[in-house]
Amino acid sequence: MEYTRDELIESVSSGMPAKRWRHTEGVMETSVLLCERFGADPQKGDLAALLHDLAKYWPIEEQVAVIQDNNLNLELLQHDKQLLHAEVAAFVSQRDYGVEDPEVLDAIRYHTSGRVGMTLLDKIVCLADYIEPGRDFPGVDKIRELAQHSLDEALIAGFDSTISFLIEKRKVIFPLTMLARNDLIQGLSRKSLE
Repeated sequence: MEYTRDELIESVSSGMPAKRWRHTEGVMETSVLLCERFGADPQKGDLAALLHDLAKYWPIEEQVAVIQDNNLNLELLQHDKQLLHAEVAAFVSQRDYGVEDPEVLDAIRYHTSGRVGMTLLDKIVCLADYIEPGRDFPGVDKIRELAQHSLDEALIAGFDSTISFLIEKRKVIFPLTMLARNDLIQGLSRKSLE
């Protein structure tokens, strides 16, 4: 990687409003805590969290162009534009910041949607994004409580919260999020039979 952590912080924080940077700091802090709690690499968790929202405030047209010009996940263009920044952030982390670790890049890429077969780091960064200390939505304390003991149970509660919100607002649900939720539930069912 071409950048030191301090250089990355300076570069990423300068590209977003102060409030979003505080959120990113909260995700970094929570991600490291969850890595230590559940046995993942805290440096990878910190790096993925630092970079996860780097494209969040890019103009939508620019995010669309990055996805189209680089033949990234074009399916995203048919869904809520809030999903684009994760795919773009993973691409830019590699292209502009020299991040080559696929585990870190995937944790950035799937931090909003989840996916089937989420890795430990995927789960941690996605959950950290839900429960960082600055988050305040109905049910967040329950998810934080679940995160004391089970990543999967906490993530399922997080996905349920998102899906319920989208249903209430009559918005389209990104299929990968439903598949990720179902995969986590099936994984817990398999574990209970062992």
